[in-house]
Amino acid sequence: MQLTTRKHARLRELARRLKGDTQAVSTIEFALILPLFIGLGLTGVELAYMSTVNMQVSQTALSLADNASRLGQTDNSSVTPTVTEDDIDSIMSGALRQGQGFDLQANGRIILSSLEVDDTTGRQYIHWQRCAGDLEKTSQYGDEDQNNGLGSTQITGVGSAEDRISATPGSAVMVAEVYYEHSGILKGTIGEKALFREEAIFAIRDDRNLEPGITGSGGESSCS
Repeated sequence: MQLTTRKHARLRELARRLKGDTQAVSTIEFALILPLFIGLGLTGVELAYMSTVNMQVSQTALSLADNASRLGQTDNSSVTPTVTEDDIDSIMSGALRQGQGFDLQANGRIILSSLEVDDTTGRQYIHWQRCAGDLEKTSQYGDEDQNNGLGSTQITGVGSAEDRISATPGSAVMVAEVYYEHSGILKGTIGEKALFREEAIFAIRDDRNLEPGITGSGGESSCS
Protein backbone atom coordinates (compact mmCIF):
# COMPACT_ATOMS: atom_id res chain seq x y z
CA MET A 1 0.00 0.00 0.00
CA GLN A 2 2.82 2.36 0.88
CA LEU A 3 4.65 1.52 -2.37
CA THR A 4 1.54 2.26 -4.40
CA THR A 5 1.14 5.61 -2.66
CA ARG A 6 4.77 6.53 -3.35
CA LYS A 7 4.35 5.50 -7.01
CA HIS A 8 1.31 7.69 -7.40
CA ALA A 9 3.12 10.57 -5.79
CA ARG A 10 6.05 10.25 -8.17
CA LEU A 11 3.66 10.19 -11.15
CA ARG A 12 1.89 13.31 -9.89
CA GLU A 13 5.24 15.02 -9.42
CA LEU A 14 6.33 14.04 -12.93
CA ALA A 15 3.07 15.32 -14.39
CA ARG A 16 3.45 18.60 -12.52
CA ARG A 17 7.00 19.03 -13.81
CA LEU A 18 6.01 18.23 -17.41
CA LYS A 19 3.12 20.66 -17.23
CA GLY A 20 5.39 23.46 -16.16
CA ASP A 21 8.20 22.62 -18.59
CA THR A 22 7.96 24.93 -21.63
CA GLN A 23 11.35 24.15 -23.13
CA ALA A 24 11.40 23.13 -26.87
CA VAL A 25 7.73 24.08 -27.37
CA SER A 26 8.57 25.94 -30.58
CA THR A 27 10.51 22.95 -31.89
CA ILE A 28 7.58 20.63 -31.25
CA GLU A 29 5.13 23.04 -32.89
CA PHE A 30 7.40 23.40 -35.91
CA ALA A 31 7.67 19.61 -36.20
CA LEU A 32 3.89 19.35 -36.18
CA ILE A 33 3.34 21.91 -38.97
CA LEU A 34 6.41 20.98 -41.06
CA PRO A 35 4.53 18.38 -43.16
CA LEU A 36 1.96 21.03 -44.05
CA PHE A 37 4.68 23.47 -45.16
CA ILE A 38 6.38 20.76 -47.22
CA GLY A 39 3.09 19.84 -48.86
CA LEU A 40 2.29 23.45 -49.75
CA GLY A 41 5.79 24.00 -51.09
CA LEU A 42 5.73 20.91 -53.28
CA THR A 43 2.28 21.84 -54.56
CA GLY A 44 3.50 25.31 -55.53
CA VAL A 45 6.52 23.89 -57.33
CA GLU A 46 4.34 21.34 -59.14
CA LEU A 47 1.83 23.97 -60.28
CA ALA A 48 4.61 26.24 -61.54
CA TYR A 49 6.18 23.35 -63.46
CA MET A 50 2.81 22.34 -64.94
CA SER A 51 2.26 25.90 -66.13
CA THR A 52 5.70 25.96 -67.77
CA VAL A 53 5.16 22.64 -69.56
CA ASN A 54 1.68 23.65 -70.71
CA MET A 55 3.14 26.84 -72.20
CA GLN A 56 5.77 24.77 -74.04
CA VAL A 57 3.04 22.48 -75.40
CA SER A 58 1.17 25.55 -76.65
CA GLN A 59 4.31 26.93 -78.30
CA THR A 60 4.88 23.60 -80.04
CA ALA A 61 1.36 23.68 -81.49
CA LEU A 62 1.84 27.26 -82.70
CA SER A 63 5.18 26.48 -84.35
CA LEU A 64 3.81 23.37 -86.06
CA ALA A 65 0.73 25.12 -87.49
CA ASP A 66 2.82 28.10 -88.61
CA ASN A 67 5.41 25.89 -90.32
CA ALA A 68 2.67 23.83 -91.99
CA SER A 69 1.05 26.97 -93.35
CA ARG A 70 4.31 27.87 -95.11
CA LEU A 71 4.91 24.50 -96.78
CA GLY A 72 5.37 24.61 -100.52
CA GLN A 73 6.15 28.31 -100.75
CA THR A 74 8.17 29.09 -103.86
CA ASP A 75 9.56 32.10 -105.69
CA ASN A 76 8.59 30.59 -109.04
CA SER A 77 5.24 32.15 -109.87
CA SER A 78 4.68 29.69 -112.73
CA VAL A 79 4.65 26.72 -110.36
CA THR A 80 1.87 25.97 -107.90
CA PRO A 81 3.59 23.81 -105.27
CA THR A 82 2.29 20.72 -103.54
CA VAL A 83 3.02 19.37 -100.08
CA THR A 84 5.15 16.23 -99.96
CA GLU A 85 5.50 13.47 -97.41
CA ASP A 86 9.07 14.62 -96.81
CA ASP A 87 7.79 18.13 -96.03
CA ILE A 88 5.38 16.78 -93.44
CA ASP A 89 7.97 14.48 -91.88
CA SER A 90 10.35 17.42 -91.58
CA ILE A 91 8.00 19.71 -89.63
CA MET A 92 6.68 16.87 -87.48
CA SER A 93 10.24 15.89 -86.58
CA GLY A 94 10.95 19.54 -85.77
CA ALA A 95 7.95 19.68 -83.42
CA LEU A 96 9.12 16.55 -81.60
CA ARG A 97 12.60 18.01 -81.29
CA GLN A 98 11.09 21.20 -79.84
CA GLY A 99 9.40 19.04 -77.21
CA GLN A 100 12.47 17.03 -76.26
CA GLY A 101 12.80 18.92 -72.98
CA PHE A 102 9.57 17.37 -71.69
CA ASP A 103 9.75 14.09 -73.68
CA LEU A 104 6.93 14.84 -76.11
CA GLN A 105 7.78 11.79 -78.23
CA ALA A 106 7.07 9.27 -75.46
CA ASN A 107 4.29 11.11 -73.61
CA GLY A 108 2.56 13.12 -76.33
CA ARG A 109 0.73 13.07 -79.63
CA ILE A 110 0.96 15.61 -82.43
CA ILE A 111 -1.82 15.74 -85.00
CA LEU A 112 -1.72 17.92 -88.12
CA SER A 113 -4.84 18.21 -90.28
CA SER A 114 -5.60 20.06 -93.50
CA LEU A 115 -9.14 21.45 -93.38
CA GLU A 116 -10.43 22.28 -96.85
CA VAL A 117 -13.66 22.82 -98.80
CA ASP A 118 -15.02 19.99 -100.94
CA ASP A 119 -15.70 21.35 -104.44
CA THR A 120 -18.69 19.06 -105.00
CA THR A 121 -20.62 19.44 -101.76
CA GLY A 122 -19.20 22.69 -100.44
CA ARG A 123 -18.69 21.02 -97.06
CA GLN A 124 -15.69 21.40 -94.78
CA TYR A 125 -13.58 18.25 -94.69
CA ILE A 126 -10.20 16.93 -93.59
CA HIS A 127 -8.29 16.23 -96.80
CA TRP A 128 -5.27 14.73 -95.07
CA GLN A 129 -4.01 14.16 -91.56
CA ARG A 130 -0.62 13.18 -90.16
CA CYS A 131 0.53 12.27 -86.62
CA ALA A 132 3.62 11.77 -84.47
CA GLY A 133 4.26 10.72 -80.87
CA ASP A 134 3.54 7.55 -78.90
CA LEU A 135 0.48 8.69 -76.91
CA GLU A 136 -2.73 7.14 -78.25
CA LYS A 137 -4.95 10.13 -79.00
CA THR A 138 -7.11 11.16 -81.94
CA SER A 139 -8.15 14.54 -83.29
CA GLN A 140 -11.29 15.98 -81.77
CA TYR A 141 -12.38 17.09 -85.25
CA GLY A 142 -12.17 13.82 -87.16
CA ASP A 143 -9.78 11.97 -89.45
CA GLU A 144 -8.96 11.65 -93.14
CA ASP A 145 -11.09 8.51 -93.56
CA GLN A 146 -14.68 7.83 -92.50
CA ASN A 147 -14.86 10.83 -90.17
CA ASN A 148 -13.42 13.40 -92.57
CA GLY A 149 -16.58 15.52 -92.66
CA LEU A 150 -18.07 14.23 -95.90
CA GLY A 151 -19.97 11.36 -94.30
CA SER A 152 -22.75 11.42 -91.72
CA THR A 153 -20.74 13.67 -89.42
CA GLN A 154 -20.15 17.20 -90.66
CA ILE A 155 -17.37 19.57 -89.66
CA THR A 156 -18.67 23.08 -89.11
CA GLY A 157 -15.25 24.54 -88.38
CA VAL A 158 -12.36 24.29 -85.96
CA GLY A 159 -11.36 26.23 -82.87
CA SER A 160 -13.46 27.38 -79.94
CA ALA A 161 -17.25 27.28 -80.08
CA GLU A 162 -17.36 31.09 -79.84
CA ASP A 163 -14.92 31.64 -82.70
CA ARG A 164 -15.14 28.84 -85.25
CA ILE A 165 -12.70 28.96 -88.14
CA SER A 166 -13.51 27.49 -91.55
CA ALA A 167 -11.54 27.00 -94.74
CA THR A 168 -12.41 29.05 -97.84
CA PRO A 169 -12.74 27.60 -101.35
CA GLY A 170 -9.34 27.13 -102.98
CA SER A 171 -7.50 27.47 -99.68
CA ALA A 172 -6.79 25.34 -96.62
CA VAL A 173 -6.47 25.71 -92.88
CA MET A 174 -3.66 23.93 -91.03
CA VAL A 175 -4.87 22.59 -87.69
CA ALA A 176 -2.21 21.49 -85.20
CA GLU A 177 -3.31 19.62 -82.06
CA VAL A 178 -0.80 18.65 -79.39
CA TYR A 179 -1.67 16.27 -76.55
CA TYR A 180 0.68 15.69 -73.64
CA GLU A 181 0.34 13.46 -70.59
CA HIS A 182 2.07 15.24 -67.72
CA SER A 183 3.22 13.13 -64.78
CA GLY A 184 4.87 16.00 -62.91
CA ILE A 185 8.14 16.45 -61.08
CA LEU A 186 7.20 13.75 -58.57
CA LYS A 187 6.06 11.41 -61.36
CA GLY A 188 2.45 11.16 -60.25
CA THR A 189 3.16 10.91 -56.51
CA ILE A 190 0.90 13.90 -55.90
CA GLY A 191 -2.40 13.37 -57.71
CA GLU A 192 -2.99 11.74 -61.08
CA LYS A 193 -1.37 12.51 -64.41
CA ALA A 194 -2.67 15.61 -66.15
CA LEU A 195 -3.58 15.62 -69.83
CA PHE A 196 -2.76 18.83 -71.69
CA ARG A 197 -4.26 19.68 -75.06
CA GLU A 198 -3.30 22.74 -77.06
CA GLU A 199 -4.14 23.63 -80.64
CA ALA A 200 -3.16 26.25 -83.20
CA ILE A 201 -4.81 27.14 -86.50
CA PHE A 202 -3.20 28.92 -89.47
CA ALA A 203 -4.44 29.49 -93.00
CA ILE A 204 -1.91 28.60 -95.70
CA ARG A 205 0.31 31.56 -96.60
CA ASP A 206 0.64 31.09 -100.37
CA ASP A 207 -0.88 29.37 -103.39
CA ARG A 208 -0.86 25.61 -103.02
CA ASN A 209 -2.03 22.81 -105.27
CA LEU A 210 -4.55 21.18 -102.94
CA GLU A 211 -5.97 18.60 -105.32
CA PRO A 212 -3.43 15.78 -104.80
CA GLY A 213 -3.32 16.24 -101.02
CA ILE A 214 0.17 15.06 -100.08
CA THR A 215 2.49 13.95 -102.86
CA GLY A 216 5.39 11.54 -102.66
CA SER A 217 5.64 8.27 -100.76
CA GLY A 218 7.36 6.67 -97.80
CA GLY A 219 6.13 9.13 -95.22
CA GLU A 220 6.75 8.33 -91.54
CA SER A 221 3.92 10.39 -90.04
CA SER A 222 0.89 8.17 -90.57
CA CYS A 223 -1.82 8.33 -87.93
CA SER A 224 -2.56 4.59 -88.12
